[in-house]
Amino acid sequence: QVHLVESGGGLVQPGGSLKLSCVASGNIHKINAWAWYRQAPGKERELVASITSAGTTNYADSIKGRFTISTDDARNTVYLQMYSLKLEDTAVYLCNALFTSYYSGGDWYDMDYWGKGTRVTVSS
Repeated sequence: QVHLVESGGGLVQPGGSLKLSCVASGNIHKINAWAWYRQAPGKERELVASITSAGTTNYADSIKGRFTISTDDARNTVYLQMYSLKLEDTAVYLCNALFTSYYSGGDWYDMDYWGKGTRVTVSS
């Protein structure tokens, strides 16, 4: 069983910064990709940023130049550094991971995992 736990959310003023962390625990054979999503009240979940095991990153247009996704594979951790936060960045931020983590019948299989989220509130 694999678990993802996010941390680092909180209340911040517009223009401020936060760094989110997501730590994975459990039987992980291989890390394939990580992503951060967010869901604001009354809105659909949206992809914020992603990073592959090769280091290829992808960012939503709304946060380009302000957020950076990074990983520490030795610690099974992904980060989201957020700068210049805006009111519209207020949301629950969820960690997503694609791991090769399920072993059955002599083969490993990829599994998709989600954390429960950490709340970011940008308010003056």
